[in-house]
Amino acid sequence: MISPFYQISPEILELSEQAMRICRPYLEKTDEITEYNQQKMLRAFQKARVSESCFAASTGYGYGDRGREALDEVFADVFDTEDALVRHNFASGTHTLTVALFGVLRPGDTMISVTGLPYDTLQGVIGIGAGSSGSLKEFGINYEQIDLLPDGRVDLDAMKERIKPDTKMVYIQRSRGYSLRPTLTAADLKEIAALAHSLAPSCIVMLDNCYGEFVENEAPGSLGIDLMAGSLIKNPGGGIAPTGGYIAGKRSLVEACSYRLTTPGTGKEIGCTLGNSRELFMGAFSAPHVTGEAVKTAIFTSALYELLGFEVTPHYNEVRGDIIQAILLENEERLISFCQGIQQASPIDSFVTPEPWDMPGYDSKVIMAAGAFTLGSSIELSADAPLRPPFAVWMQGSLNFHTGKLAAQLAASKITGK
Repeated sequence: MISPFYQISPEILELSEQAMRICRPYLEKTDEITEYNQQKMLRAFQKARVSESCFAASTGYGYGDRGREALDEVFADVFDTEDALVRHNFASGTHTLTVALFGVLRPGDTMISVTGLPYDTLQGVIGIGAGSSGSLKEFGINYEQIDLLPDGRVDLDAMKERIKPDTKMVYIQRSRGYSLRPTLTAADLKEIAALAHSLAPSCIVMLDNCYGEFVENEAPGSLGIDLMAGSLIKNPGGGIAPTGGYIAGKRSLVEACSYRLTTPGTGKEIGCTLGNSRELFMGAFSAPHVTGEAVKTAIFTSALYELLGFEVTPHYNEVRGDIIQAILLENEERLISFCQGIQQASPIDSFVTPEPWDMPGYDSKVIMAAGAFTLGSSIELSADAPLRPPFAVWMQGSLNFHTGKLAAQLAASKITGK
């Protein structure tokens, strides 16, 4: 359709209409997944007997906070796990993962990452390279990794050789980070978890689930995942949660993580909510729908930019394991222009021009476009990339498909000059 508010060239509009035609069946499939997950979320709220009293603020120690306990129940239910730990005071996804790792690993244990090098900000936590003060390595926890195959898939044969019966943790990063390898689908997770447990029956299969929540019908807890963690300013916060994270999994493991978050012996029993519960509940309830809108935005963007002649991953017709869409823009100029086009389509700070900068935790300059209501909220429309070959940009989010579609069109106009 021709926008009465934005100037989009006839060429881009024609390609957009073509993209909509070819990806419509996959948009409809996404709606089916969204409906399933939204009903599952509703049922979880009802089973946990969520009421207005759950939104009341607690202070001090937070003893007997019914809302905090009910929210844990909701997350455990939708992820098919025994228990969950959902808190506003997780500062980021990396912080949440750190609490989980330190919660269950002990000196002398070995964790093996089967998805290659973890995301940039987690490398300091583990102690990879120069490491950082207080890393797992400093506490005597051993780290090994199995590199991915040339096609980006997990090397199952190497897992058979490297995982020993006494391996404590098999670590999986579901999403791709700043790489072009495929995101792991539910089928992939099930296969990896089953193999890991066959090689080391008592090992903990842990999943960095960031960006992957509610993208498919299957939840990690039913796929053999023992412990998982993620951020509330990504999918499960629904664009409403202002901060926070979650850990979910087997009850004994979640309990161990809670001792790391607070103190041994008190665990989940303390931790006041300070009036944040209402937003966390609202975000969780909206999460399946908002995630579906983000996935539809990614599918359309993939189709449009493939028609424009760019290499994309995943393709519009592929099964998706997360909300991220990567586009290979081939040079620095196009990459910067794309991010600036996304910024111009944002509801917040649309007048700002993103520029590359030295971002803490990254080894090269990074450019980020994000006009979000919550700072760093990846479920809201954003795009970012390190300025290094192959000059790919990673786009994710969109609270609704309509503005996500428009953003993809405006960014296309920006990089093509049309």
